[in-house]
Formats: sequence, C-alpha cells, structure tokens
Amino acid sequence: MPPSSFHALVRRSVALLALLVLGACAQLPKAVDRPVSTALASPDGTALATLLRERRAADKARFDSGFLLLGGPQAAYGSRLALIENAQKTLDLQYYAIHADASTGRLVRGLRAAAERGVRVRILLDDFHTIGRDALVLGLAFVPNIEMRLFNPLAGSRGTGFNRMLNAVGDVSRIQQRMHNKLFLADNVMGVTGGRNLGDAYFGNAITGNFVDVDVLAVGPIVQDLSRSFDSYWNNERAYPVQSLVSREEFQRIRERARRADKELDDEAAEARNRPKPPDGEPRPGAAPTAEQRARAWDEKPLDLRSAAFVWAPALMLADAPGKIPADRGPGAMRNPDLVVSRPALPSRNAAALADLASSGDTVVEGLLHLIGQARSDLLIISPYFVPGPDMQQAFAAAHARGVRIRVLTNSLASNDAPIAHVGYARHRKALLAAGVELYELRSEQTDFGNVFGSSGGSGVSGESRAMLHSKVLVMDGRLLVVGSMNLDLRSQLQNTEIALLIRSSELSRMAAEQIERGMRERSWHVELEKGSLVWHAPEGSGLKDTDTEPDASATLRFLLRLFGPLAPDQLL
Repeated sequence: MPPSSFHALVRRSVALLALLVLGACAQLPKAVDRPVSTALASPDGTALATLLRERRAADKARFDSGFLLLGGPQAAYGSRLALIENAQKTLDLQYYAIHADASTGRLVRGLRAAAERGVRVRILLDDFHTIGRDALVLGLAFVPNIEMRLFNPLAGSRGTGFNRMLNAVGDVSRIQQRMHNKLFLADNVMGVTGGRNLGDAYFGNAITGNFVDVDVLAVGPIVQDLSRSFDSYWNNERAYPVQSLVSREEFQRIRERARRADKELDDEAAEARNRPKPPDGEPRPGAAPTAEQRARAWDEKPLDLRSAAFVWAPALMLADAPGKIPADRGPGAMRNPDLVVSRPALPSRNAAALADLASSGDTVVEGLLHLIGQARSDLLIISPYFVPGPDMQQAFAAAHARGVRIRVLTNSLASNDAPIAHVGYARHRKALLAAGVELYELRSEQTDFGNVFGSSGGSGVSGESRAMLHSKVLVMDGRLLVVGSMNLDLRSQLQNTEIALLIRSSELSRMAAEQIERGMRERSWHVELEKGSLVWHAPEGSGLKDTDTEPDASATLRFLLRLFGPLAPDQLL
C-alpha cells in the first residue's frame, strides 16, 4: 500500500473512531417536559363498563372482578382487537417490546382509528428494542391524540444494535435493567396482562418460530389497580416523551432506511424464487420473507366480549415499582426496589391474608417466593427462562421437605430463543433434580400445546415453525393461579421490573393445571437423574426414543454453550 493511501486510511479510521466515541458519549435531554396524566377516573357510562355490569348480573357473580385465560394466539390477538374497538375514552399500553411487523401493523391501525374518534391513547415502551425497523413504531408519537414515552432510554442513534451497544459504553448495567411489564388497558375497566409482547412471534404469525404464551383478560376493579401501576411508570422521571429523543426529521430518516431494507428483502426473495428448486420441489430454507408474508392482511376477529366465559374471583396485583431501575443520577445512584401489592376488598379471610403474604419481599419474584413458602401440596410452574438463585433453590428445598410436589416446565435447549440463558438453568439442573424438583423441557418441533395454552401456530405460513416457550405461570395447591411477565430467574428478580396477577380460583387453577400437565406429558421431554447422569424421556405417544444428550439441539450449539457457558454469571442470563 502506498504511504499516501496508508495515511488516508489511518485518517479515516481515526475520524470513524472519533464519531463512534462521540456517539457513545451522547447524553439524554435535561429538563424534559412530562405532563402528568392519569387513568380515567371513573369508567361509568362507557360501553365497556355497561357490558361489565350486564355480564356480572347475568352470571350472578359473587366477586366484582372476572378473568379469562388467553392461551391460543387467536384469543390473545382478538382480545386486544376487542379492547381497541370498544374503547371510548382511554387506551393505555405498557410493553417491553413492540415489533414493527404484520400483526402489530393491524393493532397500530386500530390505535390510530381509536385516536381519530377521540380516544386518548398512551403508549409506554421500554427502549431496548426501538432500533432498526422496530423504531418505526415510534411514529405513533406523532399522531394526534396519541402520546408515547420510552422507559429508561439510551441516547444516540437508533440505526442498529451496534449503535445501541456503543451508546451503552460506560453504563453497561443500565442496558441490563429493563421495564418488562405488559399491560393493554381500555377505559380503566378491562385489560390484558401476561407474557406476550406485541409482534408476529407472539400471535402465531412468524415464519421461523412462534412463542407458546399465556395472557389473562381481566375485567372489573382489579383493572384499576393495573392502571395505577401504569400511571406510576408513565409519570416517572425514567419515562421520556419520544419527541424529546427523536425528532420528526429523524423519524423520517428511520422510515426511509426501513423502506430501503424492505426493498432489499423483496429483491432477495425474488432472486430466491428464480433459483432452481431442489430435487424434492420443496422451497429452500432460510429464504427471505416476501412483502406479502410481511404485510399480509389478517383475518383474525375481535374477541366477543359478550359471550366470553369469565370466571369471577378474588385477585390482587403484584408490581415492581419503577424505582427498581435507577434514575439517571450518575454512577452513585442506588436502586430503590419496592413491591406494589393491590389490596382490594377480598371477601374471605384467607384471600385477604394472601395480600399480606405476597407483600413480603421487595420484588414480584420475591413475593412469589414467599407464596411458594406457603404451598402445602403442589406447585406447578412454567418459566421459560429458569435460572434459580440461592433463595429460590432454598424455597424449593423447603417446600419439598414439607411434602410439596414441585413440577417445572421450561424450555429445552432447542426451543430456547436465547440459548445462553439455558446455561444458567443447565448448571443447576442436577441439583434441582436431586432436591426433588421434577423438570420438563418443551419439545421445539411441537406447535400444539392444548386448549388454554393454544397452538403456537396462527395464520398463514407459521404453522410449521419452531415452538418456543414464553409463558409465565404458577399454580399453587390447585387454588391459586399466577399469570404475569416474570420469569423465575435472577434477571426478573434483581434487574427487570415485572407485574403479575394472583387469582384465587379453583376453577381457573384446574383449567390451567390440566393444560400444563397435558403439555408436560405429550409435548415435553421429562428430565430425570439416573445413576448420576441426565436422561431425557420422550413425550408420551411421540414415538421418539429417550436420550442422554440435549434433544433436538445441534452438536455445534451444545459445544459452544459448554465452552462459553461457564463464563456467564447467573444474574446476566
């Protein structure tokens, strides 16, 4: 290389490095204007409030709040459509991730239509996924009657994940602390919470893999507790209006980049279609999705709220306070965890005691550990990312010593969308089995997971895609059901904020338990410890053979996790 060319390369490299460093040093805006707003003071007079009153009277309900489990993607999606279409005053959404894809596109159009007819829409979104194409959802902030805020944002460019990493230089702990709550509330009288984010993979519409997930549609006074939690985050200093972080001009650039990327995908898909087909005539794996696949019209229908089979029961909410994530006050800022427990007028002494019991602890997960400490006969748990810390392992050991049967369904290595998270579970697997915990791991090839927990396949091309467990459910002693956003891992316990509903209902607990047990028998590998070694017993009726290695996972993946897994501490998995 000639000296002049070498010096030019050095100058360009230095200039690029300077730009990257400057980008990484970008600062969040100061003195941000955050107008305070709160949930609808009274839902009386709205169509949803009238419907609630009619349903409660028709069912001769003993309790004021009702619940409907939403396992299948059609019911989960239809419930959100129904809330959008029936809301008259307010819609409040709080999510960890909203992906810019086909399923979200229809919801977004519904939100725009609701705003046009006078509904006040507030959207609170964690900032982690607002990069690349997913940054398109920020356009909602520029729609009249829609407000949008980002929680715990990072300053700087939203072009790629690489930019996001650079923006986190010097503040790595901050990018680990995320708002993981999920709420979808209408007129402060009906709402959905649970495990699902908004995106194709959560509603059975993705091409390569879909999540098996669970939500619950709640109606009645318990929704006012959910709204109070939403307001505490919305009005918090960690929530930044989108306009304070992204100008209208920058959003236009984001949209133009997405259009160019879509065109490149369409060109790639067209090229793939013109290539010779394999001898068997099957399409080549890994082909880019076409424009039709990315934006096809959905035929899903809104859930019929008038015929929904609500179960009326006492319940309470557990929610981490936003102070669990430090405010932007420099490196010396202290975390201030706090657990918010709703205290409705529960009609039974035992149900009222539930609130006192769950309030023991600083976080949602710690509250659940105290609940586990009160189990008497049976614990049935679904946790897709299962990395038990010392206190969790102690709670399981104590429960087993009391004669409690403990069964846990989690992801297999093959079904886990975050394989590195599997490391934290795998390193404790033998100890958990030795302590009496029964372990089941979802088989990734199976997409049907029964009635309540539905089929992970939805419309179009996704029916044959990989299944990945994402539900967060606990059933205790056949009478207490917990559905929420939390995993039983150190990330949910120590870093992310979470929310959960605790519902005291033998009927709902039975419905959930029957489907979980069916999934364990017919859709999951049963892991046991035999002569000191792990054995995976094949699902009932599957025709598969038992194995002594991680089933369905490639040898390369198993090797990489064995090589790098020991380097990752549990709290970062």
